[in-house]
Amino acid sequence: MSSVLHTPEQGGDHPMEHSNYLVYHGLLLPRAVHSQDSLQYAENFQVQDEDIFVVTYPKSGTTWMQEIIPLILSGGDLTPVHTIPNWDRVPWLEETRTSLVIDKMRCPRVFVTHLPYHLMPRSFFSSKAKVIYVTRNPKDVAVSSFYFHKMASFLDDPGLFDKFLNKFLSGQVLFGKWTDHVKCWRNLDLGDRILYITYEEMLQDLKGALVRFSRFLNRELTLEALEKVAEHCSFNNMKNNTMSNYSLVPEDIMDSSKSPFLRRGMKKCRTPFTV
Repeated sequence: MSSVLHTPEQGGDHPMEHSNYLVYHGLLLPRAVHSQDSLQYAENFQVQDEDIFVVTYPKSGTTWMQEIIPLILSGGDLTPVHTIPNWDRVPWLEETRTSLVIDKMRCPRVFVTHLPYHLMPRSFFSSKAKVIYVTRNPKDVAVSSFYFHKMASFLDDPGLFDKFLNKFLSGQVLFGKWTDHVKCWRNLDLGDRILYITYEEMLQDLKGALVRFSRFLNRELTLEALEKVAEHCSFNNMKNNTMSNYSLVPEDIMDSSKSPFLRRGMKKCRTPFTV
């Protein structure tokens, strides 16, 4: 199989391809957590019928879902989210750590991914694996992504917000254009294998969202468990959970003094916009 990365000989002339980023099928990915091996691993990954994929465009509620889904599957038992970092608890399919933790994962396995539909593993399309697709208002996505770039040393400094916004709108950001990502996961022949929800719906009625998730995954929660999961998945509780707030990541990689990873939670994130 040919290389999945765009080397210069393969037309890897993306304007932002350099030491911080690699280009994969035209999409920018951070080299810090992606490699040729990890992307080939994702392409050839053997999806099981019981697998669950949470799909998001970056900064659209991924970390929140890494907290929620394990709690639903555990029936409200907080042990997983108090003892396992979220990146190992619900790993990114396309990132380098997945191959290291896959043998420790129990069925049903849960993964998050930012991949567009057509770049999912080949075996995904013939499987019965379920998908939860979370989308978020693009204005909030842009602002959240801007501040994430400020605190993540493995990404380029975003500069002024107007400059970053132009890159966001043109797709010169991680995983390409927001519109392309959302469109490619719509109108698919996945039938009852996929559940669509918005970040805003989750903010407005978290308990209602939890009920939808639990029914979709055939894991009905008791009222007591529902209350417990909703309470734990509040912004303040997640912000104080070292297994979820990225405080375990060294400061020279993610500097929370520049901008905390979990910034505002339940509030809107559009401060840099003037309109």
